[in-house]
Amino acid sequence: MKNNVLDRNGLTEEQFLGKYDPTIYPKGPYIAVDNLLFAIDELQSNNIRKLNKKRLQVLLVKRESHPFLGRWSLPGTFPSWTETLEEACIRSLKLKSHLENIHLEQLYTFSDPNRDPRTRIVATAYMALVNKSDYEHAELGDNASWFTLSQDGEEIKLSNGDEVLVSGDIAFDHAKIIQYGLARLRNKIEYTDIAFSLLPKQFTLAELQQVYEIILDKEYSKANFQRKISDRVEPLQEYHKGGFRPALLYTHKK
Repeated sequence: MKNNVLDRNGLTEEQFLGKYDPTIYPKGPYIAVDNLLFAIDELQSNNIRKLNKKRLQVLLVKRESHPFLGRWSLPGTFPSWTETLEEACIRSLKLKSHLENIHLEQLYTFSDPNRDPRTRIVATAYMALVNKSDYEHAELGDNASWFTLSQDGEEIKLSNGDEVLVSGDIAFDHAKIIQYGLARLRNKIEYTDIAFSLLPKQFTLAELQQVYEIILDKEYSKANFQRKISDRVEPLQEYHKGGFRPALLYTHKK
């Protein structure tokens, strides 16, 4: 529907757009997207009397070009003129990590004028939680790797078994994005059901407690934890069969 209302110069909207000169404003800033993927990894153990230990991980890719050539960063890209930010995220993940069908939510926009040495680039970060077992048969790209994440105060530490990184080793301001995402994750796990996206459909309460403790970096007593999540889970008439005493299986009560 055309807007025929005249502006102060006596122009309709169509006339205004026909005369509009985009060069009257400074060029930029440019827009980029970055993807922050969290996953819970399970360490296999021969001790059948104990639950396998779990750890929180982040997906990083090694840069193949300047700036920060050879450094690790979050997978990201510049959107094309014909795609949304979300579409650019999906394309970037598929291209750089070979991961698909991941639900992403917008995390935050990072706009420090000096965050990128090339030029003024504003980055919108997107975050996702994945159940790593759903992607165990997916081969990551040659330059992609899962890093185990830990935090000591304001410093983060990342390790993939071959390399150990601290905040200053990560390209751009991506350490800041990871810290921000971890804080968001810890906040959301307290009032949403986000933790269940990191588990299979059927799980024991001990496995669920592990996820909470890993993300929040705190320990719960068994009784306190069960009171905490009692209204979020539903018992099944099935048991986890292992070397230790069979444990009742639960599912997420949506």
